[in-house]
Amino acid sequence: MAAAEEIIDMSQPQEEKPKGFWQTPTGRNFFLAIMAATALSVITGVYLWSQQPEYKVLYSNFNDRDGGAIVAALQQMNIPYKYSEGGVAILVPAANVHDVRLKLASQGLPKGGNVGFELMENQKLGISQFLEQVNFQRALEGELARSIQSVGAVQSARVHLALPKPSVFVREQQKPTASVLLNLHPGRSLDQAQVNAIVHLVASSVPDLVLSNVTVVDQNGILLSETGKGPGAKALDPNQLKYVQQLQANIVKQVESIVAPIVGANNVRAEATADVDFSQIEQANETYRPNQPPDKAAVRSLQSSESTSPAGSTASGVPGALSNQPPTPATASINTPANANANTSANVAGNSRKDVTTNFEVDKTVRYSQQAMGGLKRLSVAVVVNYRRIVDPKTGKVTIKPLTADEIAQINKLVREAMGFSQERNDTLNVVNTPFDGVDKPEVIPEPLPWWKDPVNINMALTALKYLVLAAIAFYFFVRILLPLWRPVMRKFDELTKLPAPPPPEPEPEPEPEVTEEEIQAKTALEEMEAKLHQGYRENLQMAKNMAKEDPRIVANVIKSWVGA
Repeated sequence: MAAAEEIIDMSQPQEEKPKGFWQTPTGRNFFLAIMAATALSVITGVYLWSQQPEYKVLYSNFNDRDGGAIVAALQQMNIPYKYSEGGVAILVPAANVHDVRLKLASQGLPKGGNVGFELMENQKLGISQFLEQVNFQRALEGELARSIQSVGAVQSARVHLALPKPSVFVREQQKPTASVLLNLHPGRSLDQAQVNAIVHLVASSVPDLVLSNVTVVDQNGILLSETGKGPGAKALDPNQLKYVQQLQANIVKQVESIVAPIVGANNVRAEATADVDFSQIEQANETYRPNQPPDKAAVRSLQSSESTSPAGSTASGVPGALSNQPPTPATASINTPANANANTSANVAGNSRKDVTTNFEVDKTVRYSQQAMGGLKRLSVAVVVNYRRIVDPKTGKVTIKPLTADEIAQINKLVREAMGFSQERNDTLNVVNTPFDGVDKPEVIPEPLPWWKDPVNINMALTALKYLVLAAIAFYFFVRILLPLWRPVMRKFDELTKLPAPPPPEPEPEPEPEVTEEEIQAKTALEEMEAKLHQGYRENLQMAKNMAKEDPRIVANVIKSWVGA
């Protein structure tokens, strides 16, 4: 029985376990392909990450309508883009910024949220006159807003026009008005000249629009178009402040430039304060001179009157009816001499009166004077001069000494001439000689930054580190994944492509040795013994098979005994 058990253990063929898909040659090849694709994908991703382009701002601070139009145009042109944090700007690759801007400008983008005269291109057939007028007004407002946005300090603008209907009656005619709302860039402002330019631009673009009917307001609600006008405006015009600053700076520059050659460039400091009168005065004077003597005075008018009463023309007699009768006829002889009558008339002549009135011209002087604004009322200048530095040529030691009185007086005269000193304006000048703190100390040169703090070296190190990381990742995937996967493939490829080795030469037949009769008999006996053993083995094997088929319990007990042993 034990022999049968041993025969079963040694001769029973073992059944092979079913192999999985990954253990088959197809599965192994599929796994190798997946690993190769994964490694290639990782290397490609790292390479693309290292080669990402630098993005720059294309447009910022745009409205939603312009943003959608710009994004649609970028998608149509197949240009990559992304948004900045908050979505306030659109970024594109730095190499495409200028090209994309020119292409978008040819399409009229960005429009800035204002509709111009392109609105008139989409007029519908049969539109009413009212809608046509409204569209024209909208287009005009949009064009004006675009023109105003061209000013550097203006970020965006809105224009509102009030255009009254024309009337045939002169009394009912109204002038148009305009309102402009400006949104300025952060930190920027408009001076009065720029505001006036915007007002003139709007007034010149609308018929019958006068300058006084244009109102300009900024985003903070500050009225810009009336700055410096009206009785309530007390603040100085920015142009006036700028003029005062330039005037003071010019005076300081003149003073320092004339004193610096004497005491040194870093040994003089000057400051100036100018009191400028920006009031505009118009004056009219009428002066009367005292009365002049008649012989020197000019005659303005002369009036003379003279009256004479002839003889007999004087009323006489007792008042009444008798006195009103006509005179009696003359009784004088015709032959009376003429001189006799003249003497008689002269003797009888009545009273005579003569009046003369002479008006002389009164002297007066009428003078109109207009004082221009920006006149200099008073000027104050202060100058500080450092002590003179004396260097010993032998030891190199530096000593400081104050300037002499003559040198101070000389500098005082030069400064007076440079500043335009005027005693009538009560100008003041003060020149002080004192040592400067820190001027005579040795100059401290800042130490250079170490190489590891230099921004240039830091950028170079970061760039080199990025490429080193990329190279390390590529080397790791090549050594750990690609190379192990590639070796079996190459080995198999070599086996397939390797030429078959030539067959070895057949050995020459050796001469058969002579066999004796005893050897033949021994060989025959050995073959018979082997045949009997094989026959017994086959019989035992067949008997064990039959026993296993007839009674499997015996075989199970034998196996249990083997396991227990």
